Amino acid sequence: MVDRRGPVVTYGLIVACVLVFLLSPVSGLNPTHGSGDALLSAQSAYFRRWGVVPAELLSGSPRALLTPLTALFVSGSWLHLLGNMLFLYVFGAMAEERLGRVEYTLFYTGCGYLALLAYALAHADSTQTLVGASGAISGVLGAFLLLFPRARVTSLFPFLFFLPLRFPAWAVLVFWFVLQWLAARQAATGPGVAYLAHVVGFCLGFLYAWVRHGRPARVRRQAAAPEEGQP
Repeated sequence: MVDRRGPVVTYGLIVACVLVFLLSPVSGLNPTHGSGDALLSAQSAYFRRWGVVPAELLSGSPRALLTPLTALFVSGSWLHLLGNMLFLYVFGAMAEERLGRVEYTLFYTGCGYLALLAYALAHADSTQTLVGASGAISGVLGAFLLLFPRARVTSLFPFLFFLPLRFPAWAVLVFWFVLQWLAARQAATGPGVAYLAHVVGFCLGFLYAWVRHGRPARVRRQAAAPEEGQP
């Protein structure tokens, strides 16, 4: 029986991330955070309170151990928010439908937590703050690759003048993963994109789907007609 309420968990995560961002000092829309130096100070304090600081997380502090969960709802910029939410919207709905709401919720938060923890372990002495849902969303992409490899998705590539082209999901996601892996190998320890968290989250998502929902051939036989998507 098809649930007509749709992917409520995915939509709920998107709404929560957007609302948190709009109310935060990072959006620049909340006048209570001030402007200029006051706003910058508020942003720095906001990231340190709710984001992951590897050195603090590995110290075992109870508060720090919760930050990989709170960091999943914190975005570093408008572009960061919009990019993550777009990927979650496109790929999360179908993954939620296949996994079910409870399993999908635990899967999403588990991938996000472990991806951020892996990054912290790899940069144990870092005091730079890490925020964002990218690790969790990467897990969704990894699961999507196994569950829906033949689904057709419309992608926009900058080097092709942003022309909308349709490809099988496996081609788009494998290409995305290779880019993240290459970037992770060259990434510095300073501020920037946590490519390692993307790689870890993607691998965790793929392996979870493999163990929990079977090998690709089996999944394809159980799937319905190819679905459409647009990242």
